[in-house]
Amino acid sequence: MIRCLIVDDEPLALHILEDYMSKIPFLQLIKATTNPIEALTIVQERGVDLVFLDVQMPELTGIQFLRLANGKAKVILTTAYPQYALEGYELDVIDYLLKPIAFDRFFKAVQKAQAVLQPAAKPVQAEPEKQTRQDLLSDFIFVKTEHKIQKVYLNDILFIEGLKDYISIFTKAERVITLQNMKKMEDALPQKHFIRVHKSYIVSINKIDSIERSRIFIGDKIIPVGDTYREEFFKIVDGKNI
Repeated sequence: MIRCLIVDDEPLALHILEDYMSKIPFLQLIKATTNPIEALTIVQERGVDLVFLDVQMPELTGIQFLRLANGKAKVILTTAYPQYALEGYELDVIDYLLKPIAFDRFFKAVQKAQAVLQPAAKPVQAEPEKQTRQDLLSDFIFVKTEHKIQKVYLNDILFIEGLKDYISIFTKAERVITLQNMKKMEDALPQKHFIRVHKSYIVSINKIDSIERSRIFIGDKIIPVGDTYREEFFKIVDGKNI
């Protein structure tokens, strides 16, 4: 078992990581806390193997935490701010997860940690392939809207449209608007099921009804395929032809 600690000043982020961790049999959660001082004490006195560590915290930043911990535990950084990635890797973190964190990306980071902490262990899958695919489709992300943080199930997403300083997530039932950029959203989504087809559009592959030349039809929406993304998109489409 890999003994784990979660440190994040946002209770919602703690809850998401706790939920993800509960799905992986070789992880043992020792503590989830919003207090980085308490977490540092646990690392220094009780010992843990792996820390999921937020970067932006009021009392003690994740980078400061890393320096004070002095290598006593391996670390996976979790943050909404990509500018800290280089400094984190210089301090020998195992991985760097950008929020909102999708489960498949979390699991990849955990497999990296297992390879470091349990090099002789046989890689463990979260669940059998068929079940994992279904779990992935029923997984979710949290996005910040104007008045709240909203859960959006990945299997409900039809497509995503980028509009200057915000994006619109179109689901079966509604349109969710969030202050987010397309690259960050693209990185958060599982590549098996979502693909960037235009500088302004990401589509759910499973929700495509038809394709005509360089146009994708999802319901009554027509989405253009941009020149930059055409080759990769049609390579995936050709791979699914029978």
